Formats: sequence, C-alpha cells, structure tokens
Amino acid sequence: MDETRRVAEIGAQAGRGLRWSILGNLVTRAGSFAMGLVLARVLAADDFGTYAVALAATQLVMHVKDVGIQAATVQWRGRLEDMAPTATVLSFVFATALYGLFYGFAPVFARMAGNEDATGVVRLLTSIILIEAFTAVRSAALLRRFDQDKLTRAIMIGFVANAAVAITLALRGAGAYSFAWGQVAASVVTGVLIFVWGWVPVRLGLDRQVAGRLLRFGVPSALGFGLEAVLMNADYVVVGNVLGAERLGYYLLAFNVSSWVPGIIGTALRYVSLPSFSRLAEDPAALSEGVRRSVPVMVTFVLPPALVMAVLAHPLISFLYGARWDSAAGVLRWLAVLMVVRMLISFLAVDILTGLGATRTTVWLNLVWAAALLPALVAGAHLGGIRGAAVAHALVAALVAVPFALFLLRRAGVRVTPALPALVRPVVAALAAGTLMVVLDGLTAGGPALVRLAVAGGAGLLLFVLVAVPGTAMHKLVRRSA
Repeated sequence: MDETRRVAEIGAQAGRGLRWSILGNLVTRAGSFAMGLVLARVLAADDFGTYAVALAATQLVMHVKDVGIQAATVQWRGRLEDMAPTATVLSFVFATALYGLFYGFAPVFARMAGNEDATGVVRLLTSIILIEAFTAVRSAALLRRFDQDKLTRAIMIGFVANAAVAITLALRGAGAYSFAWGQVAASVVTGVLIFVWGWVPVRLGLDRQVAGRLLRFGVPSALGFGLEAVLMNADYVVVGNVLGAERLGYYLLAFNVSSWVPGIIGTALRYVSLPSFSRLAEDPAALSEGVRRSVPVMVTFVLPPALVMAVLAHPLISFLYGARWDSAAGVLRWLAVLMVVRMLISFLAVDILTGLGATRTTVWLNLVWAAALLPALVAGAHLGGIRGAAVAHALVAALVAVPFALFLLRRAGVRVTPALPALVRPVVAALAAGTLMVVLDGLTAGGPALVRLAVAGGAGLLLFVLVAVPGTAMHKLVRRSA
C-alpha cells in the first residue's frame, strides 16, 4: 500500500534521527543528573527555588520567542531558501522585542512567584532567547533534513560548557546564578555550532506573502506551546507564592526527576515527530497508520519509569539526593502520573495536530487545560502544601486534558481507536509490575535505599518487560544480541 510505503520511508528517516536524539539526550541527561547531584549537595533548597522561578519564566518566553517561526519552518511546504530570509528577520525581531518586554516585567514576575531576589536570575536566564533567535531557522533546517546527529552533537558540546560553568560558580558561592550562567554558556556554544552546521545562505529580507504564511501557522502554534509552558511551569509560580522558596526547591527537585523521561524520550521524539507527522499529514491514511504504530510504543516506553517513580519515590530520592530531600518524594509520586499524561499529550497529540496544521486546536487544548489547572493548583497548595499542588496537577491532567485531547483528535479526523488493542499488553504489564513492586518494597522496608530499588524496582521492571513485550519481538531481540 502506498501509505504503508510512505510511512516506512519517513519512519526510516525519523528512526535514524530519533536514535541520535535519544543518544544525545541520554548523554546530556546523565550529565545533568550528575551535575544535579553535585549542586544538590552544594546549594541550599532556596537556591533551587530561586532558579525554579527563573526557569519558569524562561520556559514561557522560549516557547513564544519567535511566534512559532521555527515550527512553521519545519512544516513549510516548499523550498527552504525561499522563506529563510523572511523567517530569520521575523524570528530576531520578535525575540528581541519579547526580551525587552520581559526584562522590564521581571521584577513583577518574581514578586508573583513570592521571590523578589529572583529578578536578576530571571533577566539573565531569559537572555538566551536572543541567542536562539540567531539559530532558529538553522535549527529548523536540521530538523527538516533529519540531521539530528549534528543537532545532538551541538547540544552535547554545549552541555559540557554548562556543567563546567555551573559547578565552578556554585563552588564559589554564586547560588542560583550558577544555574543561569551555565545555561547561557551552553546556549552560546550550541548556537555557534548550529549556525555553522545547519547552513542556510545568510540573507535577510521581508516578503509579505511568505511572512503571512509563516505567521498564520506560527502564531497559533506559539500560543499553543506558550500555554503548554504555562501548564508545565505554573506550579512553580503558585508554589513559590503560597509556600515560599524553600518548599519550591523541594518541588523543583521532584519535578526535575519526573522530567527525566520527557527530557530524554520526549525531547528526542519532538525533534522527529513534528517533521514526520507534517509529512504524513499529506496522506490521511498514512497519518492514521503512523498514529496506530506510535501510540503503543510511547505507552510501553513511559510506563516502567513512571512505576518506579510512583511506587519507589522515597528510596529513589533518598538514594540519589540524600535523606534531607525526602520531602520531595511525596510530590514525585503524583508527578509521575503527570509525566505519563504529558508524554501522551504534549509530545504526541500536540505534534499530530500541529503536523495537520491544526495549530488553533492546540491553543484550545492548552487553554482548557490551563483554565482548569490554575485554580486547582492554588487550592492544592493551600490545602496540601507541595504534595497538594502535585496532586492537583496530576488529577487535572488525567481527568480534563486527556479526554479533551481525544475529542480534539477525533474532530481533526485522527483515528486513535486502532491503537487501543496494542495497549492491552503494556497496561496489564504495568498493573502486574506495580503490584509486585509494592509487595517487595514492603518486604524490604527499613533496608538501605539501594537494596529497595534493586529488589523491588529490578523485579518489577523485569516482570513488565516479560508481560509487555510479545514473544516474537523478544525472540528477535535475543537473536540480534546473540
């Protein structure tokens, strides 16, 4: 079938890009994890809280910095050289204007988050959007060509600069600024490499017709991703405002742990999913086939780490960061639920809708999610502290965002039901593995954290693989490794 062949061709390109992206994310996340272990022992909880405020601001401006020009470039139907001059100008103009506005707004944002001392860190960290403006079109060019190997190498080299600067400054007492300066250094190094490797002729121009096409696609996309950033960072502002910088520091630590999988798999997937779904969207049958294949794979990958985080949160936090950070464990249990929903919606449903060109639909998805989330976060933080905020975030995601996303996909003509039979195995495997983890963790309670993780976590993950992976696939893996 033509659609099957098309899916296979794009899948081969996307698979190569995904392998590189996952490799790069594994390396950088492993390094980030090691850096986090060092900084958690050098810095205080309120330093993490101050950084969380700046991180929330940066995530917001990063998603709207170029009004969706980068996403529009990836999705562009036609020659890249025809639109690159206009896209470059628009990206830089909007990013510069946004930074100027946010520079003045930074004190207000910091006060809203209950931490006026974060103003300087916010201004410094958000400056990376100026660097990103120079490289937006070239990053998009690498994604369009599925040259994730070059993008991955640039990010990995940038991370080395990040770690060197951040750890050095932290040891010298720079506090939250150590995080910010590390990120700025990484952005500069990565930006230079992308500018060279993602070569597009250096030309500036402003074609009104091209600008109109870019903005019609990009503005709704930017609004959708901006609302997504609000969803993923609103809890920092609410927790900081209601509970203070120290409690926010514990919350940030738990959120960082819950973001490992989205950071490794989700970010890598987004590098290839948007260009892949954009091409598949040209043929509805091919798109449906792509969705049928991708949903079960996503669920199978995301459930095992979510189980470990949810069931073994206390030994996991204690082993990694020490007993003084145990307050983050109760938060992590619920953020593991959020992680699963985030992977399915933010890194799959949104990219499918964006690939279809239905960017206004993603705005409505995130708008409804945000409208339900913000009051729930405030109530949760007041009633249950940092754990209450996490519970609110998880419940709104599962009970509001998931049903609404399915509704929007169905309205856009995307068939999700063919993927349901393939979900039976991973769901049954998760139930069995989770039950085994609970039992074994109870039997090893009171023992060293590493023992609890090795016994309960190891046995549970092994059971998940045995149940979730079909026998034929397991035999193929064994033959390949032999």
